[in-house]
Amino acid sequence: MLNLDWSHLPFGYVKTDYNVRCYYRDGKWGELEISSSEFINLHMAASSLHYGQEAFEGMKAFMGKDGKIRVFRWEENARRMESSANGVMMAVVPNELFKKAILTAIKMNERFVPPYGTGASLYLRPLLIGSGARVGVKPADEYLFMVFVTPVGPYFKEGFKPVSMMIARDHDRAAPKGTGRYKVGGNYAASLSAGEEAHHDGFAAAIFLDAREKKYIDEAGPANFFGIKGNTYITPKSDSILPSITNKSLMDLARDMGMEVEVRPVPVEELKEFDEVGACGTAAVISPICRIVDHVTGEEYKYCSNGEAGPVSTKLYKRLQAIQYGDEPDVFNWNTIVE
Repeated sequence: MLNLDWSHLPFGYVKTDYNVRCYYRDGKWGELEISSSEFINLHMAASSLHYGQEAFEGMKAFMGKDGKIRVFRWEENARRMESSANGVMMAVVPNELFKKAILTAIKMNERFVPPYGTGASLYLRPLLIGSGARVGVKPADEYLFMVFVTPVGPYFKEGFKPVSMMIARDHDRAAPKGTGRYKVGGNYAASLSAGEEAHHDGFAAAIFLDAREKKYIDEAGPANFFGIKGNTYITPKSDSILPSITNKSLMDLARDMGMEVEVRPVPVEELKEFDEVGACGTAAVISPICRIVDHVTGEEYKYCSNGEAGPVSTKLYKRLQAIQYGDEPDVFNWNTIVE
């Protein structure tokens, strides 16, 4: 019997029963393996350790009121991992292998799927690394693909409550033509110092500006940024932003609600024109933002005057969650039922 407080889970690692693994050797992928070990045997000269040949995904599975487990938009995660693999010259994980791996990992750890109504979910972490030994700078010839799972609560401890963020003008997350649009570890390593600075100053996360001109909003911490202006959903366009599957879903929901959607450069100065702003991603879903502080210019932007998330963000959040948990018809065919 699991002794977990499902309704108060942090967004962190909890040991589960099994993970799945598959190796790419001699130009082809092998068979899927099931392991109960939390460790991997890795060559000390593996390209992932020296040259950053690594990519990962973040996904969630949800227990519905009907007792069915739903995986949200796995095809989009597979597509994004393919893009990341190509971006840092790794072997691509075939769609069918990706699907088999995530479904196997869920079924083998079914007792860790949080019960319906707890607000928690099962987080899936597909991981692709260069395991082949390299001393010279070149792509590996061997790769390891694995999937582990862990039950999680909200990414930000506040949950769906407004948070404060700071603009990190003196930090860059990714170069304009670099790896920002890929989900690779180096981008997160580059964001750590800004994130720690933000936490030290009492903010939930740091908002990054474009590295070239420092004029436009890029990422909002580990998530995408969006703003609501009247009946329009606005989110930044940039080659250094990771394309968020949650953001893509929110745009579809906004259109379905009769809103206009704009994907375009968002100048910092436009922050004062938004009715609502937020950060969105698999981990956070939506984190409404109540205050943004620019320490360099002294500007401060405030939202959520009543201390609660705005009406549009709330509606988008509730509808997305309802689809993910199976409380609302999946009219977009986003969910895959785990059989």
